[in-house]
Amino acid sequence: MPTPITIVGGGFAGLTAAITAAEAGARVTLYEAHRTLGGRARTAEGPYRTNEGPHALYHRGPHWSWLTQRGLLGPMAAVPPRESARFRFHLDGELRRTPPLGILRLARRRPEQAPVDADFATWSQRLTGGPAGRAAAHFAAVALFHHDPGSLSARFVQERLRRATALPPEAHYPRGGWGGVIDRMAARARDLGVRVETSARVDALPDRDGPVVVATSLDGARRLLGDPALTWPSGRTVLLDLALRSHRGDPFVISDLDAPGWLERFTAQDPSLAPAGQTLLQGQFPIAPQQSKADGVAHAERLLDKGFPGWRERTLWRREAVANGRTGAVDLPGTTWRDRPAIDRGDGVLLAGDQVSAPGVLTEVSFTSAISAASLALRAARVTPSRTPAPCP
Repeated sequence: MPTPITIVGGGFAGLTAAITAAEAGARVTLYEAHRTLGGRARTAEGPYRTNEGPHALYHRGPHWSWLTQRGLLGPMAAVPPRESARFRFHLDGELRRTPPLGILRLARRRPEQAPVDADFATWSQRLTGGPAGRAAAHFAAVALFHHDPGSLSARFVQERLRRATALPPEAHYPRGGWGGVIDRMAARARDLGVRVETSARVDALPDRDGPVVVATSLDGARRLLGDPALTWPSGRTVLLDLALRSHRGDPFVISDLDAPGWLERFTAQDPSLAPAGQTLLQGQFPIAPQQSKADGVAHAERLLDKGFPGWRERTLWRREAVANGRTGAVDLPGTTWRDRPAIDRGDGVLLAGDQVSAPGVLTEVSFTSAISAASLALRAARVTPSRTPAPCP
């Protein structure tokens, strides 16, 4: 029998690692504390098919081809061309149809042109004169979930600004929410022989005779491994989900350029996320350490007042939450992804997730770290990976 590989955490990273290891012939067991798989990619059961905050999948990332090759991607939605005309920018207290020209000029610069050691605010001000750089930082917050993007490494922010402003847009949306992707990944794992245990919280490393991949949040990994070195800055943001009666004049997106904030009408690209005649909005509004949830909610409501007339009377359902340290890594000046907690922790313990030492944007970090962790686990278990994945049934 091959040496077993244990995976703790059944989100996107854990399932990626499980599939990768099982495709190579490893004997894999996956433990998930929740009753369902998915982690932050879990989709709520109807009638409102929400994820934990606004979610998109960038089609130029490495996970796109990996999922496609295995038949796991499923039907995807892109932004309808007509909705592009309903993109709004909140600047100087008013809604605009176009962003400042300085943002577009700045976004054209390759990330390699931005310094690692300087903060984005200083670097962009030197190039644009100030206001456009601040607006660009706030626009990039859609992929940062951080209250002060200008204070982060210029290289880190510029990569996300360039990806978020790419034309045609990189962002695509799994129809029906991310849950469909997770369900297909889970079925693939089980077909490969992975033993999946849900409602199975792991509070200490299990007795094992093989490697273990810890694919939880970094906070969860720190508690599980008792390793205080497992820390890295992340964002803190208020999440808002809102269902309204549909109105033809509603904008598609409001990007706040006065302060980091993003509000998106997800039923524009996927009407199946809400009942007919209803609009599902999801937004995220970063808050500073001294700010409260109420501050983020007030920010959201100011944008709603600007862009969605009569939204209070149209509201059918509403939910608010705070995501603290659950929005991926952010790199401070002088640091890169290479400085984050290492995947290999020694003694057969490996990390995967969106705050560890792996390149990419958002979900791509989880994916890349999971592939690396699975490869190291296979090596430790003395399993030779196959050259190509086994075909999907």
